[in-house]
Amino acid sequence: MPRHEEISGERRYSNINWDEYFMGIAVLSSLRSKDPNTKVGACIVDKDNKVVSIGYNGMPRGVDDNKVSWNKGEGLDSKYLYVCHAEFNAILNTRNGAALEGCTLYVTLFPCNECAKAIIQTGIKEIVYYDNKYKDSVATQASLKMMELAGIKIRQYDSRLPEIKY
Repeated sequence: MPRHEEISGERRYSNINWDEYFMGIAVLSSLRSKDPNTKVGACIVDKDNKVVSIGYNGMPRGVDDNKVSWNKGEGLDSKYLYVCHAEFNAILNTRNGAALEGCTLYVTLFPCNECAKAIIQTGIKEIVYYDNKYKDSVATQASLKMMELAGIKIRQYDSRLPEIKY
């Protein structure tokens, strides 16, 4: 039941809206990441505002994240060779073959070009992102181009970010 205050005979609801709720889940999920530089979380929601899946950036299941690099280094010492991105994990973490067709993806960092391919292939129709710190990179520009060509609605999150105390 939403909290409310009585003001001049009208109810004023102070509960968080759907965007705040789902971005809050994405932010909370990002806190599971062990990446020392970039923590990313994702939440996939269906048309009925039900959470279909969540994910965060981390090592693949069964890979001991203490035995591979978390550095931005070169060659085999680069985390980029090992880490699964939050969006990709959320897509892979769906239960019982849940369909993602028409779903919305809430993510704390704009998707890279590789995640964009998976997003497009699964039928996700909307992206709500919090930050786009790599917007000038070729990979991010390619991601944006692919998603626009595929007709995916893209919007930056513009509401308050619910405070999560830990």
